Amino acid sequence: MSPAVRNVIFDLGGVVFDWNPDHIVSCVQPVPELQAALKAALFGHADWRMFDRGTLTEPELIERLQLRLGATRTEVEVILDAVRDSLVEKPETLKLIRALQRQGMPLYCLSNMPASVYSHLRQRHNFWDAFSGIVISGEIRLMKPEPEVFMHLLETFNLRAEESVFVDDLLANIESARRVGLHAIWFQDAAQCRRELDQILGGGFIQP
Repeated sequence: MSPAVRNVIFDLGGVVFDWNPDHIVSCVQPVPELQAALKAALFGHADWRMFDRGTLTEPELIERLQLRLGATRTEVEVILDAVRDSLVEKPETLKLIRALQRQGMPLYCLSNMPASVYSHLRQRHNFWDAFSGIVISGEIRLMKPEPEVFMHLLETFNLRAEESVFVDDLLANIESARRVGLHAIWFQDAAQCRRELDQILGGGFIQP
């Protein structure tokens, strides 16, 4: 392992958990012609970004979606349940995280996620002990790719950017991380991530 690199920071949705808005929409709207409009109304609207940021609570989001979609509260709750249910573990990423943990690598988490969704995942999954620190956008009201959220994580856990590697599935977040001095890996799948991470760590560091 290169002495310059001491920490690995993982995103959650799309890296540790599946995140597929198209699949979520298809689960609640079976008519293909209506799916694009529903996806835009849900995930492409400013309300969802505010929900991610923590400036809009889940009850407030439900009320707004009822009005915009002309839906009942029950129908909206079914949609949000589908969102939570869709966030299933990516087993190969979890294997990588556990391998790094066994090697003594300090691991951190930085994710854009509503606080209520994160709370649900905390109860449903048991790998959280792998992380030395976790930053969730909905709890601190800062979001990627804003540079401030990276600085918040670094300052909170006393990390140096040049000693840390950030893993995310969105290119905008990768570019922002690099601008604040972090090493960064644009996640495609766990195998590719493992190869690039092992190169950054000096080769041969990550044991099976």
